[in-house]
Amino acid sequence: MLNGGGLTGPPFLLWNARMPDQGPDKADADPATDRAPAAEPSQAGLEGRIASAITPSLEGLGYELVRVLVLGRERPTVQIMADRADGSMINVEDCERITHAVGAVLDVDDPLPGAWTLEVSSAGIDRPLTRLKDWVRFTGHLARVEMLAPLEGRRRFSGVILGAATSGAGPGQAKLRLDDGTELDIPLADLRRAKLVLTDALIEATAPPVDDQGDTTSLPN
Repeated sequence: MLNGGGLTGPPFLLWNARMPDQGPDKADADPATDRAPAAEPSQAGLEGRIASAITPSLEGLGYELVRVLVLGRERPTVQIMADRADGSMINVEDCERITHAVGAVLDVDDPLPGAWTLEVSSAGIDRPLTRLKDWVRFTGHLARVEMLAPLEGRRRFSGVILGAATSGAGPGQAKLRLDDGTELDIPLADLRRAKLVLTDALIEATAPPVDDQGDTTSLPN
C-alpha cells in the first residue's frame, strides 16, 4: 500500500510482513516495542539490533540508514528512515527496494514475535538529526532539540546549528546559537530528539539540482 505525503512527508511504502506466532510468553518478554520513539545518535535495544542487522544490506544497495523506530505492541510497526548515500532523498522506487531488502533480513534475524508491519520512508526536508554528520551538513539551519535531562535548567531549545564535532569516545557534541544570541553546546549522548525546522532557506538548500534548461535533474535510481 502506498501513502503519499506532502512537502515534509515524501511518499513512503508500507509493507506488511507476517511472521510465525511465537506465543504469548515471547510476545510479552520484550517491552521495547511499546516504548517512546528514540532519536539518540546511537540506538540501543531492539531498535539498535534492527539497525545493526539491516545496515549492511542498505549500504550495499547505496543507501544510508537515518533512523529506526519500533512502535506498538500487539502488531508492532518497524519504521525505517533512509537516504541515498549521496544524501539525497529516496523516492517510491527506492522505498520498495529497501522494503524488500529489509524484509528479507528481518525474516531471517527474526527480532520481533508474531506479525509486524514494515514502513519505509525518506527522512524528508525537516528531517530528524540523528547522526553527527547531520549536524555538520545542516550548519546554518534552524533546529529544535529536546534533551533527556535538563541542560542549563531547560530540556527544549531552538536555534541555528553552528556545527558539531567528535568528543573523545562519545558521540560528540553539537553547537546551537539560540534566539538571544547565546551559543550552547549540546552533548549528543544526552539528546532525546532533534529535528530541522522547515524554512525557505532549508527548502532551497535541499531542492534537487536544476540543469541548464531550467529542468529539475532526475536523480539516478
